[in-house]
Amino acid sequence: MFTLSFSDWTWSNILIRIVISLLAGMVIGIDRGAKRRGGGARTTITVCLGATMVMLLEQYLEALYPGRLDISRIAAQVISGVGFLGAGSILVSGHQIKGLTSAASIWTCACIGLAIGIGFVDGAVILTALWLIGVHLVPYIESIAYKHSRYMTLYVEAASGKEITLLSRKLKEDQCFIDTFVVDKPKAKGQYFQIVTTFRIPRGVHKDAYLHALQEMDGLGTVNEL
Repeated sequence: MFTLSFSDWTWSNILIRIVISLLAGMVIGIDRGAKRRGGGARTTITVCLGATMVMLLEQYLEALYPGRLDISRIAAQVISGVGFLGAGSILVSGHQIKGLTSAASIWTCACIGLAIGIGFVDGAVILTALWLIGVHLVPYIESIAYKHSRYMTLYVEAASGKEITLLSRKLKEDQCFIDTFVVDKPKAKGQYFQIVTTFRIPRGVHKDAYLHALQEMDGLGTVNEL
C-alpha cells in the first residue's frame, strides 16, 4: 500500500511532488528517446509537470473554497481549449515530427497561468523554475544515455525492391530487432525507394561500424542516421 503522507497540503510535500514529477518525466522521456521514439525528455518533462500543476491547483482550490466544485469549471475549459492551440505548433516533416515540446510548453504555461491567477503563486514559481532547469539540463543527460543506446533510426534510399529485400534480410541475419520498417515508393522513374527503419543492434556491435557496413551495400544510395 502506497503512503498517503505526500497528499497532505504542506510546502515540503508540494516541492517533493514537483521534483518527483520532473524526475519521472525525465526518465520516461530518456527511455523513449533512447529507443528513437517520438516525445523526448523535454516533452515528457513539460507534460508531467503541467499535469502536476493541474492537480496541485485542484487541491489548492479545494483548500481555499471547500465544496465549491463549480469554481474549477473555467479552469477545466482553459486546460482543454489550450490543447488545440498547442496542436497548431506540431509540424510533420517527412518522417519527423517537430513541435511536440512547443505544444506541451503552451499547455503547461496555461496551467501555470491558472495557478497564478487564483493566487497559487509560490507553487507556480517553484514549478516554473524546476521546469526551466529540467529542459536545459536534460540534453546533457540525454547525450550520455544515447551513447549507450543500441537503437538506430536510418534513412535509406534503395534503387529497387531487390535492395529493400537484401537490407531487410541483412538486418535479420545480423540479429537486429526491427522495430519499424517504412518504405515509400518512388513517384517517378529514376527515383529511389525511401526507407525509414528503426532497429536494435546486438550487444557488442559498434554503431558507427555497422552504419559503415550498411553504406557499403550495393544498390543503396543514401544511408544516414536520423
